[in-house]
Amino acid sequence: MIPTKLSDRFLYLDITQEAEVSKLIGEQRPEIIIHVANNADARWCEANPEKAIKLNQKATEYIVSATNSINAKLIYISSFEAIRPMNVYANTKKESEKIIAKTKEGYLILRPSVILWFSPNTTNDRPFSRLLKNLDQGTPAVYDTSRKFQPSYLGHICEVIDVSIQKKLWNEIILVAVEDLKSRYDTAKDILAPFGITVEVADKHDTLPVVKEDLSKLKKLNLPAYSYDRMIQKIIDEIKHRELFQL
Repeated sequence: MIPTKLSDRFLYLDITQEAEVSKLIGEQRPEIIIHVANNADARWCEANPEKAIKLNQKATEYIVSATNSINAKLIYISSFEAIRPMNVYANTKKESEKIIAKTKEGYLILRPSVILWFSPNTTNDRPFSRLLKNLDQGTPAVYDTSRKFQPSYLGHICEVIDVSIQKKLWNEIILVAVEDLKSRYDTAKDILAPFGITVEVADKHDTLPVVKEDLSKLKKLNLPAYSYDRMIQKIIDEIKHRELFQL
């Protein structure tokens, strides 16, 4: 559900409306569909569980049904959260993975962690949007050190999708991230430092257990892998040339 148009190049629909999903997919008849639509705000999902299930999970049923009706393949962007679901958002991703597995012609489930890259929605509070606000608006750069995670880079995800399609890797679940465990402070400091922005430390005392996930399937399937340093350098270069990524 999109309140305003981001680009006239897009076709718009409400994915919570089965008839709209069926009509658009039936008219366009793509060979492969990449399903990324969801609300990833865990706090919003907790406050609005019925809406979260409708948008993140029930809509996936509609997309799978429409995909099967035209004998297409489906790529689903899931989340590390689906591995050990601990909240409403994570449960919708886990349940959606089960639904995706019903795609008859083939599916691919990619599980990223916290994704770093440009978002068409620059008003949200996602980590990368906050970084851009630090740069453009001079907002205070204060980031948490208590939670560690394996960052994901959207460019890496795109490369994995491209190679997977070329290699016809279907009916797989693949984690896409870097090996290093980093905090939001670490990523912010490393991205903002070349632009002269000082990042201050905050400790939110996150008590969630730190788990380093197994990324070996990337190597096993001969898919692109990124180091943390390579990811950071790519992001810095792209920020310097951000006009190339504007819609």
